[in-house]
Amino acid sequence: MAIKLIAIDIDGTLVNDQKQLTQHTIDTITKARQKGIKVVLCTGRPLTGVAQYLKPLNISGDDEYVVTFNGSLAQSISGNVIVSHNITTDDYIELEALARRANIHFHMETLDHIYTANRDISPYTIAEAFLVQMPVRYRTPEEITDDLTISKAMFVDFPEKLTPFIQQFPAELKDRFYVVQSEPYFFEAMNKKASKGNAVAELAATLGFSADEVMAIGDQGNDLTMVEYAGTGVAMGNGIDDLKAIAQFVTKTNEEDGVAYAIEKFAL
Repeated sequence: MAIKLIAIDIDGTLVNDQKQLTQHTIDTITKARQKGIKVVLCTGRPLTGVAQYLKPLNISGDDEYVVTFNGSLAQSISGNVIVSHNITTDDYIELEALARRANIHFHMETLDHIYTANRDISPYTIAEAFLVQMPVRYRTPEEITDDLTISKAMFVDFPEKLTPFIQQFPAELKDRFYVVQSEPYFFEAMNKKASKGNAVAELAATLGFSADEVMAIGDQGNDLTMVEYAGTGVAMGNGIDDLKAIAQFVTKTNEEDGVAYAIEKFAL
């Protein structure tokens, strides 16, 4: 069955290690879009962190879409919301308390800010703010109000601290939240209904596409659900082993234009 929608992760997938789009990738995605294929960037970033890649790909308007916050939100580029699954203020307070007890840095993200209760702000929080182009606000848990729309919460720390924390993460919380390690230094908690796979599935259904008409390309644990959902699931050559194990195809690395290679093989 012909591919009608291609869902593509950004970091470690669409862009190279310098966070840049290559001309080969731009040209290949342009050819796919000229065939009428929807190209949807699917990322843990907010929309502010995606805009720099949408422009060179010429993706804009009411009929083009993006999945952000690891599937908590799917919307048109112009801002019309298709899917939205958030966590509550009480959820945030509970997760922040867990992080504080474990001495793990922690922050949460709304549509336009990163909030942390850590006076000693993690360098990974600063790096995330730079990457997604959102300002950081220090707020105590008591200052977090119900009017904030919380897309996701993130445990952020050095891998040697974060890994044992993840291994001991309470099973009860795993049942209540969608949790995923998106990078060696990021462990994310979201609404149970939120995932890239669910968001892509809901978006595809809205557009009238079946899973067989969807191709998904990724490299990390937060891409597992969409690669598993898609009729054509592709793991990057630089991807984690768990992703390669469930993918139908392993493409080249992000340093070798793996996205372009996969699109040329299956969609053009």
